[in-house]
Amino acid sequence: MYQQTYDPMGNAVLSTLVAAVPILTLLYFIALHPHRDRQGVRHLGIAAPYAAFYGVIAAFLVSCIAFRMPLPSAVAAFGLGTLSGFLGIIWIVLAAMFLYTMTVISGKFEIVKESIVHISFDRRLQCVLIAFSFGAIIEGTSGFGTPVAIAGAVMVGLGFKPFQSAVLNLLANTAPVAWGAIGTPIVTLATVSGLDQLSLSAMAGHQLPFVSLLVPFWLVATFVKMEGGSWKEAFEVWPAALCAGASFAVMQWFASGTNEFHLMTDVVSGVFSVICTALFLRFVWHPKTRFLLRAEREELARLGRSTSTATADTTDWAYRYTAKETALAWLPWVILIVCCAVWGMPAFKKALNELFSTIQFSTTLLGSKFAGTLSLPVWDMPSLHNLVQRMPPVVAVNAKPEAARFTINWLSTAGTGVFVAAILAGLVLRLDGRQWREAFGQTLQRMKVPVLVIGQVLGLGFLTRYSGTDAVLGLAFTGAGPMYPFFAAYLGWLGVFLTGSDTASNALFGSLQRITAQQLNLNQILIVATNSTGGVMGKMIDAQSIMVACAACYEKPEERARALGPIFRTVFWHSIAGAAVIGLIALSQAYVFTSLIPVPPVGK
Repeated sequence: MYQQTYDPMGNAVLSTLVAAVPILTLLYFIALHPHRDRQGVRHLGIAAPYAAFYGVIAAFLVSCIAFRMPLPSAVAAFGLGTLSGFLGIIWIVLAAMFLYTMTVISGKFEIVKESIVHISFDRRLQCVLIAFSFGAIIEGTSGFGTPVAIAGAVMVGLGFKPFQSAVLNLLANTAPVAWGAIGTPIVTLATVSGLDQLSLSAMAGHQLPFVSLLVPFWLVATFVKMEGGSWKEAFEVWPAALCAGASFAVMQWFASGTNEFHLMTDVVSGVFSVICTALFLRFVWHPKTRFLLRAEREELARLGRSTSTATADTTDWAYRYTAKETALAWLPWVILIVCCAVWGMPAFKKALNELFSTIQFSTTLLGSKFAGTLSLPVWDMPSLHNLVQRMPPVVAVNAKPEAARFTINWLSTAGTGVFVAAILAGLVLRLDGRQWREAFGQTLQRMKVPVLVIGQVLGLGFLTRYSGTDAVLGLAFTGAGPMYPFFAAYLGWLGVFLTGSDTASNALFGSLQRITAQQLNLNQILIVATNSTGGVMGKMIDAQSIMVACAACYEKPEERARALGPIFRTVFWHSIAGAAVIGLIALSQAYVFTSLIPVPPVGK
């Protein structure tokens, strides 16, 4: 039995610094390590697979030497993270990219692009509609990096630069994350903390709408700055940005607190935002000037044409496709949303997990039990399952040892739902054999490096969890006393950065947040929910999300490798600021606006 220790160096500050070494190593090699490419040009940050590898080496050294974790247990923890990541995250992204590639090969993606463009030709508003509103729908159905991949690819297809598309979609994929993949983060948070699920969802729904109001403005300002525009040009579209953000925020507030819709908060909010914004732009208001990409402005200037006429948005280009053609082009995305919604239903998941329950088996794999049914095999990880003991104050006294099981829910996992949607989409689009092979080959070619990076980073996250280094970093925040509601957001932020997932961060720190709230006499619903809402701001800087963004937005592998560091450096301070906003919201709700904290049902 490996008992975690939270002060292995005999000094709290030194132990915290040692526990941070793997993270600092990963950060340094991703964003700061100087090197020269083959042309002799100097860059900061090295290729993502190598940066992740150095971070993994550092994690093993810290876990096994400083924290004295047995090497076999450390290897098993890393392996469990990689395996779980493939089924829970990589499978989703692979299937989503497969669907997207099929729409490109079939030519239907061009129709999708033009239908989006005809909502508004203004590039500022396209950022809001695609990255924020449409991205939220995808986050709500599948999550785990899928909205960054799909919305990022859509924007590149519309002419946005790959770097722009990656950064803007990482910024947009924040406020919706707490309800990603049919509310998986909230469900996980309720499970590990023992608090009422609906109350936690409603609490998150009383924090994140304020961010939802902000994000469209944030996106527009960032995009306009990238394109050399002015603050005046960023402010010109404030009515549309307010419409998109307010409609999303209002629906997010109400849906998150209902039994019927709280797990579908992102989907209903995103759809409502798209409809409201499209109708607003069509019938109520449109910007007086049209903002285009820098390259487009330069080309029009060369031709002597103006970009500032009020009628340009509706008269420049006639829509070339019929309603039937447009509906068919959008059908794959409708299928994706429907399949993900169905796969997110607890009753459907249960039915899939029990589909082959009559076919049972029991054997050993690497000396450990491997048993279950054909539809739900379970492998107890050797040298790890029930052999790691978390200690107080991270867990309650006499807590059970940490389970370490790889549950192969291959039918009910969200990735299978996305894959089924991709297959159905291919059939609807009537792809021939050559197109199927081309879509499959392009997807594998595009995703081979991201899969390697994501697997390493998830393995690193599990290693920090089972070794206890994550708890050391978490405990560093608990000395904040009355200011803890502010720092609770940063604890969730740290968890997402470590694991790449708000769901995993909630599993990591949900129990610790509740224990800390009890010790400091703070409201447990508020503090535990803040772990998830603060965590959403860490989503934009975790390595796997950035790698997914690179895979979706860049065609060439060498471009993806070079883009990781610059993207990370660009979004890092946005992430820090976003977590601070959540922290201030939590702090104000803890001491001033206490009426916004939901009261859980009696006995929960």
